[in-house]
Amino acid sequence: MARIISIHSFRGGTGKSNTTANIAAILAGEGRRVGVIDTDIQSPGIHVLFGLKGNEITHSLNDFLWRDVAIDSVAEDVTSILGENVYNGRLFLIPSSIQPGEITRVLREGYDAKMLTKGLRSLLVSLNLDVLLIDTHPGLNEETLLSLVISHSLAIIMRPDQQDYEGTGVTVAVGRKLNVPHMMLVVNKAPQSFDAARIKADVEASYQCPVAAVLPHFDEMMILGSANIFSLEYPDHPLTDLYRQVATKLTE
Repeated sequence: MARIISIHSFRGGTGKSNTTANIAAILAGEGRRVGVIDTDIQSPGIHVLFGLKGNEITHSLNDFLWRDVAIDSVAEDVTSILGENVYNGRLFLIPSSIQPGEITRVLREGYDAKMLTKGLRSLLVSLNLDVLLIDTHPGLNEETLLSLVISHSLAIIMRPDQQDYEGTGVTVAVGRKLNVPHMMLVVNKAPQSFDAARIKADVEASYQCPVAAVLPHFDEMMILGSANIFSLEYPDHPLTDLYRQVATKLTE
């Protein structure tokens, strides 16, 4: 059965888009047909991880929301980024526009969030997807809530930071009220000096929600600077193994 997975965080800067891109690449590399949609329309950026510059985006989610363009026609096939050993997997990206005028229009006029959720469901059929990953806008708003409602799984990305702890608690509570079937936490950017097992136990006790993985901070991620997807650049790295762990748990 095709799955819709939302990757969300209460605050920006948690590494949500990097996590989304790595999970997508891993699942596609295993032979799945994977779609990634950037619904962070106010501050899009995941396209950079897939090798696209803003001025290279000729069609975007904005065209679907405002110009009556079919949502599957704005999907960009980015399978080539995976390299040669892809088996039967495919990877599609539905980007949002980085053009200032488009972002200003979002902030000024908004858009039909219910239309977006219909578009998300239709993508599963039109692109014959096994998995659709939604890179959400941080925080809680109407479009995020509607995305969570239709999701089979939800990964909430948080850092070991006091501001993240409080906001994550709100997000977990909302996820439960919306009856998201499969919800888990991912603790990202943990200092390597921290005890990962202790962090996992403390977070699970605080929120009564499973932790899929505790991802340590690695300088290699910072040096890469979103110029590529980490799991493709460092396939044998311990962090890539943890991304695989998260991908497996989200699709179980």
